[in-house]
Amino acid sequence: MPYSAHDDRNLPLEKFESMLKTNDVYFFDTEDFQEIIHHYLNSGKIALAKKAIKIGLGQHPSSADLKLLSVEVLVFENQFDAAEELLQEIELIESSNEEVFIQKANIYSKRDKHHKAVECLQIALSMSDEKADINSLLGMEYLFLDDYEAAKDAFLRCLEEDPEDYSALYNAIYCYEFLEDFDGAIEFLNDYLNDNPYCEVAWHQLGKQFMTKKMYKEALASFEFATFSDDTFIGAYLEKGRVLEKLKRYNEAIENYEITLNLDDPTSYAYLRIGICHDKLGNDELAKKYFYRTVHEDPLLDKGWLAITDFYFKHKNYQKALYYINKAINIDGENVQYWKRCARINELLHFYEEADMAYRKTVELGNYELQTWLSWADVLLKTGEYESAIHSLLQALEFYPENSDLEYRLAGMYYTIGDSIKGDHHLTKALKHNYEDHQTIEVLFPSVFKRPKIRKLISSFRNVQP
Repeated sequence: MPYSAHDDRNLPLEKFESMLKTNDVYFFDTEDFQEIIHHYLNSGKIALAKKAIKIGLGQHPSSADLKLLSVEVLVFENQFDAAEELLQEIELIESSNEEVFIQKANIYSKRDKHHKAVECLQIALSMSDEKADINSLLGMEYLFLDDYEAAKDAFLRCLEEDPEDYSALYNAIYCYEFLEDFDGAIEFLNDYLNDNPYCEVAWHQLGKQFMTKKMYKEALASFEFATFSDDTFIGAYLEKGRVLEKLKRYNEAIENYEITLNLDDPTSYAYLRIGICHDKLGNDELAKKYFYRTVHEDPLLDKGWLAITDFYFKHKNYQKALYYINKAINIDGENVQYWKRCARINELLHFYEEADMAYRKTVELGNYELQTWLSWADVLLKTGEYESAIHSLLQALEFYPENSDLEYRLAGMYYTIGDSIKGDHHLTKALKHNYEDHQTIEVLFPSVFKRPKIRKLISSFRNVQP
């Protein structure tokens, strides 16, 4: 026995699911089927959505709306050819339906034909009275094309249609930032806030623009307005804390970070910032307490382990610093910052073999800073690994081909192993690059510096410097 889907005894979805469990056949109008299908699509229940489409088209075989939902499912399943074929069939019947061109654009976008997608969306835009969603899709296509100016304009048109479309607001600001038009973003947000003075999202974004321009007082005022508009806005309190740190108002920064701890579950970031503020204030015990809480809350947060390590390093407690950086390495052995710290601490503790291994790992992980190469070479010098030191210095020269610090060390190494020809070559290059740093030889290689030949070579460059 057929029942109307508008029977007050049941909602369409309930009646449809009841029908699936029995052999009864219920009738639904197209609007009800669209509601049911959208529910399943939004819930990720694609199989049920397809079943609803099939039954719906069985009851309403000429419904373009249901066919368009079928296209949407086909596109989701990457069946683009079938989707295009069905779209052509729909277009013959409803050539002025903007949804046809929106789905065409979707297919082009999935196939990375973003210019074609833009063309289709422009056609859809000319047909539709509700332009916000289409402009949002246009904005995303322009982002794919790296056309941030056009994307920004599309998202701004979305906001003209719907000022509460915060997704469009965030995307528009993203475009301003990518274009490095921070003044333009500030002007836009001020205009937006004139019409929407209690929009905490806009105040928050305005504060971030001022932060980028290092206009900290203006940023602070913006974040304060954001918290006035929504006193539970955790992001605004965190940003307000950051600004107060920049202004060296550490106690006030701590107060704002503590507010976030009371509003929601504690975050490692808030603990870290509180610890840093106490460190700045000289509250060593409180700083340690919050650094420990940071890594307890999130053992994977590298900044937490680095903060603890740097705290003990600053206080010259190198054994404790080494203990914590080794704990960090045990958690994440691919973090280059950990290995840099590990190398330096081992070097200061005169654990040169461990320092050598840590510097080697630092370079393997892609850290090619000049100081890393120099420190590594100095460690190898102390361990008498001259050939290894030469190898690493020659590697470093590939990155810093005219660096006198590298050349002086290479010269000293070659002289030490008895290769005077290469020693002379690198010492001459070093003296040409920077005569004033010739004391590097005296400090690192005193026995080499005492050789009359070396002193004579150095003296010969004294009066030829530009």
